[in-house]
Amino acid sequence: MYIISICGGSGSGKTTFTDKVRKEVGEDISVVHMDSYYLPKLPKELQSKNGQPNFDHPAAFDWPLLFTHLNNLKLGKSINAPLYDFKKNCRLKKTIKIKPSKVILFEGIFSLYDANIRKISNITAFLHVESDIRFIRRLHRDVEERGRSLDSVITQYYDTVRPMYQKYLDPQRQFADFIVGEETDIAASILAAKVINLLKSKSESKRKK
Repeated sequence: MYIISICGGSGSGKTTFTDKVRKEVGEDISVVHMDSYYLPKLPKELQSKNGQPNFDHPAAFDWPLLFTHLNNLKLGKSINAPLYDFKKNCRLKKTIKIKPSKVILFEGIFSLYDANIRKISNITAFLHVESDIRFIRRLHRDVEERGRSLDSVITQYYDTVRPMYQKYLDPQRQFADFIVGEETDIAASILAAKVINLLKSKSESKRKK
């Protein structure tokens, strides 16, 4: 069982990159999205000066549940992952079952933040994309998919997203085995090739035993 942790700021293309790797590997791969593990309700201290929730602070996540679920998957156990509604800013009662697989792709803005998760990760990657590109991607996503207004996205970016990236997200680069730029196709192929090689080596080792 291998856990591949993929980190990057909001709008860096983590989900797209993860999908590329999954398709390239061609195996039955489970994916865990960190966005699903926001706290059911964010505490008041995680509100910006405008009263908006700060989704880009480490304390916004349910770390005990996340760590338990990743450990269970690594042990070969299925999990019932939570689902988060970004239009209502709350965790849904509905969950989604994720089965263990040979490879677990774990992606999120703080996937390399916690030392315990880094310890159980076999490969770590950081997506480094320029801030203006990340902002434009986030703007389109939040307006089109999450029902946000243009002004609210801009305000949130300057109030919490940008300062949190500089304080908490960017420093995670030091924990990455490799850093991916804006051109993700080649990087995804390289990572997929590494994963395939790991699976092949493990399979050969079992046969020798």
